[in-house]
Amino acid sequence: MNDTKVLVSGASIAGPALAHWLTRYGFSVTVVERAPGPRPGGQAVDVRGPALDVADRMGILDQLRAHSTGMRGMSVVDSTGAEVYRTTERTVSGGELDNPDVEILRDDLARIITESAGDVEYLFGDSIAGLDQDDDEVRVVFESGRARTFDLVVGADGLHSNTRRLVFGPTERFIRHLGVNMAVCTVPNFLGLENWQVMHQMPDGDMRGAMVMSARDNTEARAYLMFGSAEPVDYDHRDVEAQKEIVARALAGDSWEMPRLVEHARAAADFHFDSAAQILLDSWSRGRVVLLGDAGYCGSPMSGQGTSLALIGACVLAGELAAAGGDHRAAFAAYEEELRDYARANQEMAVMNLRERRAQAGQAADASAAAEVLVETGVAEFAQVVASYAVKDY
Repeated sequence: MNDTKVLVSGASIAGPALAHWLTRYGFSVTVVERAPGPRPGGQAVDVRGPALDVADRMGILDQLRAHSTGMRGMSVVDSTGAEVYRTTERTVSGGELDNPDVEILRDDLARIITESAGDVEYLFGDSIAGLDQDDDEVRVVFESGRARTFDLVVGADGLHSNTRRLVFGPTERFIRHLGVNMAVCTVPNFLGLENWQVMHQMPDGDMRGAMVMSARDNTEARAYLMFGSAEPVDYDHRDVEAQKEIVARALAGDSWEMPRLVEHARAAADFHFDSAAQILLDSWSRGRVVLLGDAGYCGSPMSGQGTSLALIGACVLAGELAAAGGDHRAAFAAYEEELRDYARANQEMAVMNLRERRAQAGQAADASAAAEVLVETGVAEFAQVVASYAVKDY
């Protein structure tokens, strides 16, 4: 299938993972990414359940384990910094510690996957400006002005997918906001954490608060800043400075270390902000264009499964294309049939767990009880959903 040319939009996790598999199967792959190079920073992400099998098949599982965050546990603190909850059994970012799952920084995972792929062409600092397809090919015009022709185009460009907008329509048609907004960035390890994370949530039930976890052998930390909003926040997802001000205003006057975290966030070079939202589509493909990962079935950070679904989706999509001999119609249909129920189950789990956390937190008797609700709600249900799918052999 060396004559099958595939353009993949997005070079975070899903795109490079798909490139890995497609090159293995003999496809010719080009990845286009708007950023000038690999994006730094990002949250700690999880590779769990069937995604561990995918990583093993890719030959990168040992590298992932070697670069895991190595968390030992977590604490929840009140407004004065006093500890009200402590556990060495789980963390809010990675879940249960006594299992084979791997928690790893997003940029480390992206680098490992990218380095594992074969002969892939990367076009950094560019994006798809327009595309036109017929029964035989997809003609793509890039923002740089260059024009090229491909057999297939894959949108692996996230929640705000440009590919989805061009082919399926405006994001507003397909997005479901969950009422939570979150920023993540690298900050100094000013709390002196050692393979540990600390969380503080304001006692008003609107998911407003922060979490800080040590990173890179405790030489730095990653900070998560969260706040709720009944309506979607209106913002330009490419205007980082404006996003920093949105977060600063939302968390102004909050307790614990929030003022210091806000100032560190203002100075961060890898600041990322977005709403916790989901993408709901009737179909993941249109003609010769198909969506992968968050672009097609984002579960939101509340699902804890975005990265795993991206890895699984990449394996399945490439596998179905190879099994169908490059017949995109058969492959896209099989890909969606194989994964849709699992993707939907993860999305609904996120919605139900968030709803339950809010309801129980509002009824908690004290800060300790509220912290327990935050960390332990939905643990058994989550594990059941994660384990409900197995990736078939291709």
